Amino acid sequence: MTTPQDAIAARRKLTNKLIAGKTAARLAPFFDPQVRLIAGDGSLLIGAAEVIAAFDAQFRDPDFIAYVRTGQGVELDSAGLRAAEHGRWVGSWKGAPDQSGTYLAVWKKVTGQWVIESELYVTLDRGD
Repeated sequence: MTTPQDAIAARRKLTNKLIAGKTAARLAPFFDPQVRLIAGDGSLLIGAAEVIAAFDAQFRDPDFIAYVRTGQGVELDSAGLRAAEHGRWVGSWKGAPDQSGTYLAVWKKVTGQWVIESELYVTLDRGD
């Protein structure tokens, strides 16, 4: 049986792959419809449609390469229905320094599947 930590790690790995492949629409099942995301620049995105639209806009930038999120741990609530994932993220663009920092993602289990309820990205290094 797959642990929640392993399931979340697998879903994170798949989202990294979809981002590298620049397939915004395929990211939709990973987000709660009411997801809240605070981007590395501090901007707030509300709702899965807004998050997917932001990814799509970045994917159209010919210099964008990928975002890679590397989880460093997942902590579950006592009921096993919510989890906090924390780790590091790196954003890459052609001809520009990488941006990187730390992130926290809140996952919740909905009909047997883990989806992202909220995410916070903090930019700590702009590779200057």
